[in-house]
Amino acid sequence: MTPLSAAAEETADFSRPQHEQDNSIIAPARLVPVASPDDDRAPHRHGPGQSWRRAYAARLWGSDLFVLAWVAFGTQLLWFGFGNAQVAIREDARLSEFSYWAFSAGLIVAWMWALSLIDSRDYRVIGTGTTEYIRVVRASFSLFGAIAILAFLLRVDVARGYLLIALPLGVVVLVIERWLWRQWLIAHRWLGEYSARVLLVGSEESVASIARDLHRLPSAGYRVVGACVPSGRIAATIPGTDVPVMGSIDNVERAMAATHADTVAVTSTDDLPPSKVKQISWSLETGHQHLVLAPSIIDIAGPRIQTRPVAGLPLIHVETPKFSRGQRFLKRTLDLAASLAGVVILSPVLIFLAMTVRLTSQGPVLFRQTRIGLRGEEFTMLKFRSMVENAEDLLEQLARQERDSGNEVMFKMKNDPRVTPVGRVMRKFSLDELPQLFNVIGGSMSLVGPRPPLPSEVAQYADHVHRRFLAKPGITGLWQVSGRSSLSWEDTVRLDLSYVENWSLVSDFVILAKTARAALSPGDSAH
Repeated sequence: MTPLSAAAEETADFSRPQHEQDNSIIAPARLVPVASPDDDRAPHRHGPGQSWRRAYAARLWGSDLFVLAWVAFGTQLLWFGFGNAQVAIREDARLSEFSYWAFSAGLIVAWMWALSLIDSRDYRVIGTGTTEYIRVVRASFSLFGAIAILAFLLRVDVARGYLLIALPLGVVVLVIERWLWRQWLIAHRWLGEYSARVLLVGSEESVASIARDLHRLPSAGYRVVGACVPSGRIAATIPGTDVPVMGSIDNVERAMAATHADTVAVTSTDDLPPSKVKQISWSLETGHQHLVLAPSIIDIAGPRIQTRPVAGLPLIHVETPKFSRGQRFLKRTLDLAASLAGVVILSPVLIFLAMTVRLTSQGPVLFRQTRIGLRGEEFTMLKFRSMVENAEDLLEQLARQERDSGNEVMFKMKNDPRVTPVGRVMRKFSLDELPQLFNVIGGSMSLVGPRPPLPSEVAQYADHVHRRFLAKPGITGLWQVSGRSSLSWEDTVRLDLSYVENWSLVSDFVILAKTARAALSPGDSAH
């Protein structure tokens, strides 16, 4: 097995529903337990005598109830006022009329029940990824679909305006509420709280890689407290990390007791006997301690991974990526509608930037450059010119300096001397990319997709990197919202391939939201 990179955290957002993965083996960026029937009693606590998982779920339950009460009764007052409006019942129905106050109260109870049934407060989905939000939306739409069916069968006429307001309002406010709680949880996780205590088991190389990945991303909620490796060098640390070695792979139980770990993460099985993982799972305390496994494949998530039990073995099946006509049509429709709206709304900004570029430096307003897009075909990408007019003539000398600094493929320099003062501001806030909306309208680009490379970069690609051409290049993408120019070439490729392998419409919305946040608060990674 090979360890999972930290970049996989972004792709883990698109994992499949919990009911399909309770007994599956997945990558540690989402570290879902293999065997954990009742995690509410987990022993790791952020404070004396209190389970952080149970406490956090209780907070979510209380805030969900408050939000839904506000939505249901607020919608009722907005639509009917303070009177005692009655739900209409058809003459041939067996039910009698009842007050909308009772209907709203029943709606709140049913909505809370639906959120619980779909495990939207489960510890497996909180903190990272989009699964929590997807479950909230799914539970809400399923509930209102059930209400519509029951109203039809029981001949009950519920005010359509009431339902049409309550459903979208409830979904939006619930998602915002969950997002706010998630920011609170992430802030505490950066302080080392509200996290699982993880004991890593495997080869020193795989343990070191996983430990570094989890250390870089404390928001995932996993704090490495020790490791068991074949050598069992007690009192030593894993090379390149500060993770203490707690013994050999035969000392997992004692190591867990010594470190107060509640999770065992097997990072590789090359040095473990065939039955060792099973023995570890049997030794864990049911409901209190959990086992996770890291498969040798990385950056694969979502519906492509299916666990199928065969002869008692949980075999992982990884399906090849499929892009149906419906998916392509849906993505193109979103691209076209959003880019047209963007051009109209941002037209004053586009005009102002064009005039600023024209008046502050010599050269054309737009910079046109040949890039490689879908199926490896060339296209002309548009940007506001942010460099001096002879920037291309200076490229080779600067690119040589960049290669000497370690980036052998993609040119990106933090303090590029060719950038104009106005261009530096535009680049920091990604304003120079706005003309690419016209590329999207023309069909050569998408709003979200892999980075469009230069022909000179493609000439240096390894064979597997060409898989990024399975999707249209995007104005923004997974790598842009995961560090932008601060990422290495390997991380950039991994994130682009991860997007292509695991595309979904939800992932596009998430990336667009993160792009907006990164553009408004670019930090030091934008240049």
